[in-house]
Amino acid sequence: MRRSRALHDNEIFRANADNLAPFLYRIQQTDRASYSRIRDLVRLAAPFFDDFNLRPMPATPGMIQLEWRQRDSDYPFRANQLSDGTLRFICLATALLQPMPPPTVLFDEPELGLHPYALTLLGNLFKQAAVRSGNNISQQVIVSTQSALLLNEFTPEDVIVVERRNGESIFRRLDSAHLSGWLEEYTLGELWQKNVLGGRPQGDRRPEPVLDGGDRYS
Repeated sequence: MRRSRALHDNEIFRANADNLAPFLYRIQQTDRASYSRIRDLVRLAAPFFDDFNLRPMPATPGMIQLEWRQRDSDYPFRANQLSDGTLRFICLATALLQPMPPPTVLFDEPELGLHPYALTLLGNLFKQAAVRSGNNISQQVIVSTQSALLLNEFTPEDVIVVERRNGESIFRRLDSAHLSGWLEEYTLGELWQKNVLGGRPQGDRRPEPVLDGGDRYS
């Protein structure tokens, strides 16, 4: 994503985000409302950021490279002048706020490199994306995380604990009723760190509440 890319590689946002620049360029040209939502969210996570500077490269018009501007400056910075965390957040915001997202989107440990406040923004963004289609499961967001801070942004019913037992993966959805006593004093993230929810190595287990399952993934 820090390198120049072919301008026409913009039909879908690739899983490794290497076509971030051409994809953002297409959104800027065709859907200003979606583009503005992405830009404004990045501004919240990175207050120094003003806007993207998206343009075909003058020497090679068929290519584009991600550029951006800082507040109160017209100097065009490049992607390699962004921190890994900021660049990662830009990719996440683009994936979740793109005009026509795929019906199912999966994120593996999206918390890496992000500031705690960015995790709050990201948690809200996940929830908005997952309910965008109402009760229909036509827009599904599945997140694998090991972040207690990110876990705090969700309700128990949003969370499925995955454990390995006897060579099998066991999936259990959390239940607010069974955790009500704990949640009066602790957050979900704190309960996970205390190993009340499970999801820890088998040799470090404490007694767990009885949890039942559900039929909604988010």
